[in-house]
Amino acid sequence: MMESIGLIPVEAAKRYGDRTALVLPNRELTFNELEALTNRCANALKDLGVKPGDRVTLYSGNCWEWIVSYYGALKTGAVINPINVMLTPGEVEFVANDCGASVVIASHEKALSIAGVKEKSQVRELIAFGDEALPEGILSFNEILARSGEEYEVGDIDSDSLSTIGYTSGTTGHPKGACLSHRNILLNVSMTALMHQRSERDTVVTALPCPHVYGNVVMSGAIQNGMTLVLHPAFEEKAILQSIQNHKATLFEGVPTMYMFMLNHPEFDAYDLSSLRCCTVGGQTMPVPKMEEVERRFGCPLIELWGMTEIGGLGTTFAANGPVKHGSIGVALPYTEARIADTEDANKTLLTGDVGELMIRGGIVMQGYFGNEQATRDTIEPDGWMHTGDVASMDEDGCIFIVDRKKDMILTAGYNVYPAEIERVVAGHPDVALVAVGSIPDTEKGELAKAYIVPKVGASPSADNVIAYCREHLAAYKVPRAVQFVDDLPKTSTGKVMRRELKTLD
Repeated sequence: MMESIGLIPVEAAKRYGDRTALVLPNRELTFNELEALTNRCANALKDLGVKPGDRVTLYSGNCWEWIVSYYGALKTGAVINPINVMLTPGEVEFVANDCGASVVIASHEKALSIAGVKEKSQVRELIAFGDEALPEGILSFNEILARSGEEYEVGDIDSDSLSTIGYTSGTTGHPKGACLSHRNILLNVSMTALMHQRSERDTVVTALPCPHVYGNVVMSGAIQNGMTLVLHPAFEEKAILQSIQNHKATLFEGVPTMYMFMLNHPEFDAYDLSSLRCCTVGGQTMPVPKMEEVERRFGCPLIELWGMTEIGGLGTTFAANGPVKHGSIGVALPYTEARIADTEDANKTLLTGDVGELMIRGGIVMQGYFGNEQATRDTIEPDGWMHTGDVASMDEDGCIFIVDRKKDMILTAGYNVYPAEIERVVAGHPDVALVAVGSIPDTEKGELAKAYIVPKVGASPSADNVIAYCREHLAAYKVPRAVQFVDDLPKTSTGKVMRRELKTLD
């Protein structure tokens, strides 16, 4: 395994040369062109005073410039801070201050929105993508690349040194910065590629955001293994279906909502998806009936996976050439251990089939939370086992089944009710395209479940019908007491449903 992430485009250029590495709406790059551009970026950042260990924040949606900035900064030995493009200027200011960023590289629009960040932080330089005119104090990415050389020698970088500070979503208070080494990321990328048999014969289509750990592993896995990465700036179901057909993609990678929107597209059957050998799904649990529908209509296996910011990508999945159990997130990656612990005593490992907290240990586990020793101690046990916050069980084959997030649990009259379990049932209703479950207060029982449903095109389900369907498949205390039909659900930049935002639909 190579020593540092910045060497990924270096080695890829040596092996794959003039083959197509990236396809985006406005530009295609070969592996040689990608290497030359990342060298230009590294030289430009070095000329601006970026030194090993300096923090470089990336604030943009998917584009070739983001990828070039990512590898260019890492080649200098800088630490990448990839942030969600949906963050507000105030949130960006907090993150930049918290990690001590010295440079922020952003899209033109985002750079203008945070033009004042230099006066409120340690940021020395703000750099913007695009050809549009820029106000004084913001540098042009294209201009600094144009005046920099295409040769750059990546120095020795310790594989255990800090490579990335990735911030969590911040559902409770301020987000925390997960500190990941080069080894953490490289091991995750390599083991994911091994499990899914990624190679230069593959073309992958995706709209997953590069700053997100799932999208980041897809990106680096593609470049490291000579794949062609067809990267969409955002998810739009018709554009994705057309892209799979036009590029004869062998892989599509996404979250459950992406598949559900594609399945619900009225022209789905008009597209030729026969080139696909495999699809992957992660980000949140997907109902088994929907997974079976994806396999039937896409004509290829669908492999579930699970991961989190604190491990730099995936932690579990299934092998592409092995058996798959729908409803399971798979088995632990190679060189990684997983177990189910008692939620009250992390040292106690539960028996097969028992429900507890999923814990992970191995070379992909983060070093800790930046500047937050207490949170680190709360999350990583002295023997290296990391709390994930996911409630799960494990079967006799080591396959893991997520029940739900601990923090999303609904307490109804003393009973634990997990939204994901209800969502899996409701999604099986023939008139339901998308569903998310939240809670509503109740004077007698504390909390009750409420289902927010996007109907399939042309369908008109009723609340009574949905509730009756749930009563056939769920214990009485789990049945949602309220149903609301909506046009869409609140989602993150990856397309993951944000349960905490469901109340805004009321």
